[in-house]
Amino acid sequence: MLLFALAFPRDPVEDAPVILVVEDHADTRAMYVEFLSLYYRVEQAPTAHAALEAAAKRPPALLVTDLSLPGMDGFELVERLRAREETRRVPVICLSGYGDETFLERARTLRIERVLLKPCLPDDLVTEVDRVLREAETGGR
Repeated sequence: MLLFALAFPRDPVEDAPVILVVEDHADTRAMYVEFLSLYYRVEQAPTAHAALEAAAKRPPALLVTDLSLPGMDGFELVERLRAREETRRVPVICLSGYGDETFLERARTLRIERVLLKPCLPDDLVTEVDRVLREAETGGR
């Protein structure tokens, strides 16, 4: 991780995009939050319900969510975000241990920008976050 950070140094600035990380496993969430914090402002939520509350207060520039969450899974979280005007266009990266065709079709139906299979290295996540944010800025070009 340190090599990536040294190879691509960026100063997190006050106006950096806010990334909302939703992950129920505290250690995994802490790892992603720590690494993404090198480049972005990061908020975190341990559940989909907490993520909905955080997004209602301040819509993030991008959502990174696990799909296996207690109470409400990541797919339902995305459906609820897409139903709200203020979060309808928030790009989403999903992290999951599943990758079968039915699963991927549901992700496409919900317009999820990326599905990354776990285990996902933090530097791979940062690369995808950068790519999705650039695509959002340019309209996918």
